Amino acid sequence: MAGTAGTPGTPRVLRAMNDRAALDLLLEHGPLSRTRIGRLTGLSKPTASQLLARLEAAGLVLATGTTEGRPGPGARLYGINPAAAHVAGLDVTRGRIRAAVADLTGRTVGRHELPAPGRRCGTPVVRQVTDALDGAVRAAGLSRADLHRLVIGTPGAFDPHTGRLRYASHLPGWHSPALLDELAAALPVPCAYENDVNLVALAEQRRGAARDHADFVLLWNQEGLGAALVLGGRLHRGSTGGAGEVGFLPVPGTPLARRVARAGSGGYQELAGSRAVPALARDLGMADVPQGPPAEVAAALLARAAAAPDDEVHHRLLRTYATRLATGLASLVCVLDPALVVLSGTGLTSGGEVLRALVQAELAELAAPRPRLVLGGVREDPVLRGALESALAATRDEVFDTSR
Repeated sequence: MAGTAGTPGTPRVLRAMNDRAALDLLLEHGPLSRTRIGRLTGLSKPTASQLLARLEAAGLVLATGTTEGRPGPGARLYGINPAAAHVAGLDVTRGRIRAAVADLTGRTVGRHELPAPGRRCGTPVVRQVTDALDGAVRAAGLSRADLHRLVIGTPGAFDPHTGRLRYASHLPGWHSPALLDELAAALPVPCAYENDVNLVALAEQRRGAARDHADFVLLWNQEGLGAALVLGGRLHRGSTGGAGEVGFLPVPGTPLARRVARAGSGGYQELAGSRAVPALARDLGMADVPQGPPAEVAAALLARAAAAPDDEVHHRLLRTYATRLATGLASLVCVLDPALVVLSGTGLTSGGEVLRALVQAELAELAAPRPRLVLGGVREDPVLRGALESALAATRDEVFDTSR
């Protein structure tokens, strides 16, 4: 009978399951002793010893030192071999391409950033990608051949039916129907593509405010306004990859955004995007509204207002902006009824707990569901962190599979 003791292959499968459980524990806890691994997995000391010897021979774990502070000789500690695999991630925006390389433990070992050429520049997208990637690989002291996987994050999404980038008309050169084939030919490793806000949600799910949550919505506001939907522990992308493209969501207070593929205004983006914050500050009579990129100006204004919420103008800015944010968020909450909403991007996190609490209160007035609102926990390069986490998840499944 399949699955009974003595069936050929069953011991190998069980060993592989134990191996993966031990490797996951080492990723979660860091270096552990043989005894500690045995306790956490329920394995006997001899079996745990055989497991570690097997993983050490496979190059997946290393002896990293010994325990200290106890009488007698210290127990040997084992940890993941960080050099067993490396992955890369790219974060693509209108203004720049940022690349990073991480080892198997998730530690970033190399970074590089290139300014994106303007619309009139003839530098092909493939060249932009490879130059950014090569810079990060060199910074890590590696070569392209050392990479196991690359994940590229962009605004919009590549339609799985056509392979073309949609919902991101502001990225020149990225809409060619031949782009994915050209990138595949130029890159020596498997490459995946993901919406940038979806990658932020993955980063929050793995390392941030949404850990241990199977259902949540992430609202992102930085250079653009967008959302990511995680349902049953998995990203919901939609049939064309456009789930979460809420910038043109019809909301009260702004014109309807018609012909949205070409529209430059209207909808939720106009009501509550980063560009709305400096305009709102001027309307309220706030002095010294700075000049500069809208995302940076919005972040500065929100941080200033949150630092002095008792000031009348600052309070009105935060409350009015919170109402605008909650207006669009209410539509998502009413349809999805998530347990958690994560607010991410500098256009939200710069307002801190003051803005978060105001949005929570406003949302309670506008929607029947009562999700908990939290600020995103991954603040440094969240898109890039999500790209690395996505690449690591797939790579670990491959290199940790000892049943082959």
